Amino acid sequence: MSKKFSSQKKSAPTEQGTVIAAHGRHYLIQAQDIKLHCVTRGKKSDVAVGDIVEYQLTSANQGVIEAIVPRSTLLYRSDQYKSKMLAANLTQLIVVVATEPSFSDDLISRALVASESSGIRAHIVLNKIDVTASLPKARERVGLYASLGYPVHEVSVTAQPEVTREKMLSLIQGQSTILIGQSGMGKSSLINLLIPDAEIATREISAALDTGKHTTTFTRLFQMDAYQDRPTYVIDSPGFQEFGLHHLSEGMLERAFPEFLPHLGHCKFYNCHHHTEPGCTVLDAVKRGEITRMRHDLFKQLVHEAAQTIGY
Repeated sequence: MSKKFSSQKKSAPTEQGTVIAAHGRHYLIQAQDIKLHCVTRGKKSDVAVGDIVEYQLTSANQGVIEAIVPRSTLLYRSDQYKSKMLAANLTQLIVVVATEPSFSDDLISRALVASESSGIRAHIVLNKIDVTASLPKARERVGLYASLGYPVHEVSVTAQPEVTREKMLSLIQGQSTILIGQSGMGKSSLINLLIPDAEIATREISAALDTGKHTTTFTRLFQMDAYQDRPTYVIDSPGFQEFGLHHLSEGMLERAFPEFLPHLGHCKFYNCHHHTEPGCTVLDAVKRGEITRMRHDLFKQLVHEAAQTIGY
């Protein structure tokens, strides 16, 4: 059942389209072979890039969003005061890191927790492997995530563009993929390698949404050729340094750490928080080195942040 935005009686039939960009309450909808500038009814809006929506035309290239078709997934981040939807109906998330500049393990782990809690597959792409001096250390750091079951793909956009393009295409074909990365990791270069006219498309989207020079502040979806009758979507997100997860409860968080799963339900106390309790199987696993202290510290930090928001 679609999520309706208004109880007002609709005066015309609706059609469906995919949200390819959002700025405030203004959305760009890909509908068949045209793009429409749409708004929502009322002040509140919770439409995300990647949403399939029902819209009603108000002119040849404008419309009003009436409803959101039920989503398969939703990825968003939140702090103590507000949440930010990143994209809907994703099938996978790719975290882009590089040999240099140094990347943030905290951001990677938070993105992975978000993907786990949303039911979205996660991959890590290590870019700039041609910078050989920094490669061993970078490999060691991403090796932690590989050991947890997250695939790591090594590429070099500048030194091996064709090889990189083929490797990335095999990864994203038939998927709806969001790329996440800090500034300097080469995410934009990857997007431009996969979608040669991405910059032109971004300027067109910016003009349609009237965002002017703020082209890097919004998420946008690019549709590529279909693969085995499945659409291929690549979603580019603005670079950010923080990934808040204040909306996740303690129970959701502990299940979003795959290395915790074999130990859950075996603690001495049924309501164990895995902080300092005696007989905690998670803490025992930390002592044995089966769970790294860095990841366990992140779990405690995320629980602390969530408690400040939801008050438990």
